[in-house]
Amino acid sequence: MGLDRVLRHQEVVQAESALDTIQTLRQQYPISIIVMGNQTTAKTWKTKIETLPDSPRVMLVDERYSTLEARDRYWQMYPPKGVGRLLPQSLRKIPRPIDDIVAILLIERYLNRLTAN
Repeated sequence: MGLDRVLRHQEVVQAESALDTIQTLRQQYPISIIVMGNQTTAKTWKTKIETLPDSPRVMLVDERYSTLEARDRYWQMYPPKGVGRLLPQSLRKIPRPIDDIVAILLIERYLNRLTAN
């Protein structure tokens, strides 16, 4: 997602291939900043990304409540079909990892912070 807020790529990537995926995407898109959550392993990943050739800047964003927000966003992006529509959202099981949606939310938070100042 760029400053224009158009989503250009969405994918959940295994940790082992994350750096290679970043390099591949940088060949396809003009990536100058990587936005990441500021919890758990953020410092470790920031250090790894900074070792890449011509490394992009890494911006850390408050990721509190992002998983809960991503669950809501998932159902907005992929509304349930069939009998699943009848279940309350809190009882529905999301059928896949939602890390990509969390990433979208973190980028949106970063962009909102940029435009608020």
